[in-house]
Amino acid sequence: MPKKAPRRTAERILETSLALFNRFGEPNVSTTLISAELGISPGNLYYHYPAKDELINSLFERYERSLNELLGAAEGVRHVEDAWFFLHSLFERIWEYRFLYRDLNDLLSKNRLLETRFQGLLGAKTRAVRQLLGGLGRSGAIQIDGRELDPTADGMVALLTFWLSFEYVRDPRHALEPDHAQAALLRGAQHVLHQLAPYLEPAQRQHLMALSSAYQR
Repeated sequence: MPKKAPRRTAERILETSLALFNRFGEPNVSTTLISAELGISPGNLYYHYPAKDELINSLFERYERSLNELLGAAEGVRHVEDAWFFLHSLFERIWEYRFLYRDLNDLLSKNRLLETRFQGLLGAKTRAVRQLLGGLGRSGAIQIDGRELDPTADGMVALLTFWLSFEYVRDPRHALEPDHAQAALLRGAQHVLHQLAPYLEPAQRQHLMALSSAYQR
């Protein structure tokens, strides 16, 4: 029984850190603020996470595991509706750890682990999107020249990765607040999926337009 308390405290620290990082941005959140929010001493926090980078790395590792589980679903995409659901699910996962994307350049410049691991995550996203394109091609939902596969996949991944930054630049005061989350995620999924519009067969293109109209209401 006594051994469970440290694990509970460590979990609370991670959950609180994630909420604060997401709300205020990682550079604006100190370990003193985190410990005050939790109502624990800074020494107690340092016992579990001796440096702020260890907190960030632990959160990234959680995100990495969670995202990799979801990326495996790309193999099952066969139609526009499958792709819509997959991309929206990806954006929901990204939203849960949005501080990583909001503060990406700053984090990568000072954290060697993130610098290397985020590159791996980017590669995993790209492979998943290529699988998605492959599944759509095999089902006849898209007709795309093989020479256009890689540029299309890279463009979709770039939108996935930087969409929340775009939303933030458009409306810094509100874009990354929870009340605006659903609209931002739907816009992101819509714009990523519209990269496929020129390659969709007619019925699938009409279905894409219908989906877009439905979610804009």
